[in-house]
Amino acid sequence: MIVRFGFVAMSVQLEDASPSRTMTMATFSKLADREAALRKLVQIAELNLHNTLKLLKHCRYMGVKLYRMTSKIIPLVTHERLKDWDPYPALAQRFADVGSFAREHGIRVSFHPDHYTVLSTPREQVYRNSVAELDYHVRMLELMGLDDWATCNIHVGGSYGDKTTSGQRFVSQFNAMEDRIRHRITLENDDKTFTALETLRISEEVGVPMVLDIHHHAVNPGEEQAHELWPAIRRTWERSGWNARNGIRMGDPGWLPPKIHVSSPKSETDPRGHADYVDPEPLLQFLYAIAGSTAAVDVMIEAKRKDEALVKLMADLSLAEASGAPIRVLEGGSIEILG
Repeated sequence: MIVRFGFVAMSVQLEDASPSRTMTMATFSKLADREAALRKLVQIAELNLHNTLKLLKHCRYMGVKLYRMTSKIIPLVTHERLKDWDPYPALAQRFADVGSFAREHGIRVSFHPDHYTVLSTPREQVYRNSVAELDYHVRMLELMGLDDWATCNIHVGGSYGDKTTSGQRFVSQFNAMEDRIRHRITLENDDKTFTALETLRISEEVGVPMVLDIHHHAVNPGEEQAHELWPAIRRTWERSGWNARNGIRMGDPGWLPPKIHVSSPKSETDPRGHADYVDPEPLLQFLYAIAGSTAAVDVMIEAKRKDEALVKLMADLSLAEASGAPIRVLEGGSIEILG
């Protein structure tokens, strides 16, 4: 089984490469010339896209084929007071450059909209805001010229005192969205509310792939072991999403591997928080358990030290290989599970 690792949004190794520079609405409101203020927002977005491309080049240099982009590329774009603002034409070429580089170098990119994107909400305004937020992310991917192998990962959301009803509401409100948005979505189990099994059932019902977060499963497990759920989770990638829409089967050229998330608890007193680095042992135990059933899997590292955590994990895996573990380190961000 081939395992590819990636990191989230920022680099701690590169200087002056933040893709998330922003302006607050308070600052924007103080600027007397609204058109000049909007041009400033476009300039910030241009710099964020420039740095996003820089980070993709960093991925290529590292041999990393997986990268999650920041949601904060265009400051304030979904704010209620800027509903009449259309920054996309001015940024179209920079978006196209990012997408072209990702395609050319085979880097799988994604977004993970912020926690306030909630489709299980009973509040109409929150739902409308959530759809607007997803539309923003999808528009960016469309401007990049990326097919729907480039996805937006979300959680089911809150239970609002009745998890069953909230799950049903998620299904109904998810299905009310445009196809262009729904076809970009992957669904992830969370660390407090919807377990992996509950998320899997909803994923199957709405027909989207499921991203298994093994840290979240450890702190919000239900009764099932992660590897026991894996065959059904893997099938969501075979029966829905990019693979299904293009008639691609597991292992075929162009096949999009299932994706999982990995992180380690920050501390005993904060088991849900993310540590700076990743403990390789729980990850390896899970990978060994699924290796016989899966040709490849992509692993997003959600550690505080970002790309540095990926480098350290690869060094730890190299030591494990040297000690006789059934793995082989390939290029900078990939390994093979043997046997």
